[in-house]
Amino acid sequence: MKILVSRCLLGVNCRYKGDNCLNPKVLALKDQGYELIDVCPESDGGLPTPRPAGERVGNKVLAKDGTDLTAEYEKGARNALRLAKENGVDFALLKSKSPSCGCGLIYDGTFSGQLKEGNGVTAQLLIDNGIKVVPDTDL
Repeated sequence: MKILVSRCLLGVNCRYKGDNCLNPKVLALKDQGYELIDVCPESDGGLPTPRPAGERVGNKVLAKDGTDLTAEYEKGARNALRLAKENGVDFALLKSKSPSCGCGLIYDGTFSGQLKEGNGVTAQLLIDNGIKVVPDTDL
């Protein structure tokens, strides 16, 4: 089984703060024979690490200072979809709450820590293309 996985869950320091979200349960999947295809849509879309935090505001992704990050997020999402299709993944296991990878709940765009129903840019593109997305909190 092949799984598209958020790179930060594998311990790679690619999050906006320059850290990671290492999840031992995700790493254990590799030991159980699953093939993990790593992706960081934000980095792959051209954003540096560290970088300003972004949140979805309507169809855009904005930094707290109002900088529009949408193009980079969309580029990273298209790359993730390409990788998923090229590798024939069975599903995607993505970082929860993220403006790119979040599935079901994401930050509400006010930079206040509040959540709202919705999907990140990458998660939505994968779903729209028939790829099941599972947030890491469901693992």
